[in-house]
Amino acid sequence: MSFAESVRNWARRVKRDAVMLWFARRHPDTPLLAKAVCIFTVAYALSPIDLIPDFIPVLGYVDDVLLLPGLIWLAVRLVPPHVKQDCRTQADAWMEKEKSKPSSRAGAVAIVMVWLATLGGIAWIWVR
Repeated sequence: MSFAESVRNWARRVKRDAVMLWFARRHPDTPLLAKAVCIFTVAYALSPIDLIPDFIPVLGYVDDVLLLPGLIWLAVRLVPPHVKQDCRTQADAWMEKEKSKPSSRAGAVAIVMVWLATLGGIAWIWVR
């Protein structure tokens, strides 16, 4: 297997696991901490807006390359194995049917709120 193919397979698994977490956040057997991490991860992963915009050199891709896979890894580790298996099956079926990943408006709103709070904090410090 070539390096490029390995990276493609890894990216597919990360995408599938992001969708799997979308299902795991509502699964009744998912523990509360895992649900919280799943909700945060899914909102961020499926948000059409990045926390760090991609046009910022180097830092713009840090969230895509390090932060997001790290969050997905953590959330997947917190989900019980039987929930993981069930939700991965649901994610595979959903991705096969829809041919795309879902999007999260709540995630987009959360990212915008973080940016507004950051800008408000900077303005407050500046005026003070």
